[in-house]
Amino acid sequence: MTDPGLLRAVDCVQVPVPDLDAGLAFYRDRLGHRLLWRTAEAAGLGLPGGDTELVLTTTRGPEVDFLVSSVPEAVAAVVAAGGTVVVAPVEIPVGRVAVVADPFGTRLTLLDLSKGRYVTEPDGTVTGVRPEGAGSAEGAGGGRPEGAGSGAGAGGARPEGAGSAEGAGGGRPEASQG
Repeated sequence: MTDPGLLRAVDCVQVPVPDLDAGLAFYRDRLGHRLLWRTAEAAGLGLPGGDTELVLTTTRGPEVDFLVSSVPEAVAAVVAAGGTVVVAPVEIPVGRVAVVADPFGTRLTLLDLSKGRYVTEPDGTVTGVRPEGAGSAEGAGGGRPEGAGSGAGAGGARPEGAGSAEGAGGGRPEASQG
């Protein structure tokens, strides 16, 4: 069996917008992407063909977030391979996040879902965090409804300088269970 690599998946691609409602009017209403979740500063939209989300954010610049099994282990592996730590691992509602740089200076945001996934209302409003394996038996992605996504979600408290949306702290929301 071969090593699958450190970066498990692209969790989300964050796109800055000056106004969340205007961003949703363009990406959701005009381009047809389905709203998965929303906070005051960010919204996650579904991308077809996978679990990667398009995250609209009013607080940060463009960014790609990568899922890893364990943020502390991933940071150690990057440093051992010649990279550097930009922002040390911090706790977020759904797990941990850190920012590292490769030897070429490219920043990589790493996040894990060690605490679970976000829970949302039917309108996408984030209401809490459900630990992995708890609650719902729907779908394979931590109990979220079909098409709800599985990675970075809303409400994560990112450290200053992390280069990521205040509302994109990992753990895509799932619908609340009645």
